[in-house]
Amino acid sequence: MRATAVRRTALAASAAALALLATACGGTSDADKKDDKDAAGGSSSAPKAPAKALTAAELEKATLAQGDVKGRKVTKAGPADEVPADGVTVDKEACLPVAHAMYGVAQKGSVATTKRKVIDEPKAGGKKSLEDLADGEAEDAFKDAFDLTSTFVALNSYEGTAGPDAFAALKKAAADCAGGFTATVAGTPTKVASIAEEKVTGGDEAAAWTVTSEDDGDKAPFKLVALRKEGAVATFFSFNLAAAGGDVKFEVPAEVVAAQDKKLA
Repeated sequence: MRATAVRRTALAASAAALALLATACGGTSDADKKDDKDAAGGSSSAPKAPAKALTAAELEKATLAQGDVKGRKVTKAGPADEVPADGVTVDKEACLPVAHAMYGVAQKGSVATTKRKVIDEPKAGGKKSLEDLADGEAEDAFKDAFDLTSTFVALNSYEGTAGPDAFAALKKAAADCAGGFTATVAGTPTKVASIAEEKVTGGDEAAAWTVTSEDDGDKAPFKLVALRKEGAVATFFSFNLAAAGGDVKFEVPAEVVAAQDKKLA
């Protein structure tokens, strides 16, 4: 892919990602289900006793802060990142929990919420400008400069069984909507072309997916992770501009997930 094409695709993905910041399941045997639960980091069943919700102060203490994730900058989300639940619509009602997770919207039963942005620190690189580079070199330099992953983390405290219920609803929606759907926020539609299951561990249970968006034929991958520890549920939505060009692959933000899991322990 030429540098201009990489730029065009990345910018389209950037627009979608900024908007987002304001698995296909077949039949399985009992053994397969057990393996899936183990791989997800815990059982999908609700806790034996209803969980007591963390207070706003307790949730704030359990939320990621600067210094918790090596090589990443952690900042609080601002008012511009807030999306009300009624501000998100979908063309397929079954997909609403996925759309809510993408936009950091809490599910029914949430009593407290915190939100953070976690961004990779820039990599050390050359000082040569793109104008001074040959076409191939410019493409590589562009991809290196934008090979940074940004993750929007929403941590919600739920009362009773609302946390496990919210987690289960998201897993079901991701499976039901593996073929894609369209979410609209503030009049701007975002087309999700597909949802594919990924591997992740942590908490009492965890799940992850690659969410592929599509804009005028250009596709861009995002990573969506859900982590539950008792009555607290964290969702992580990540994008990488360089990955939008198709030649750079980025993974589930495992270190960010692990850091949040540790603070919830």
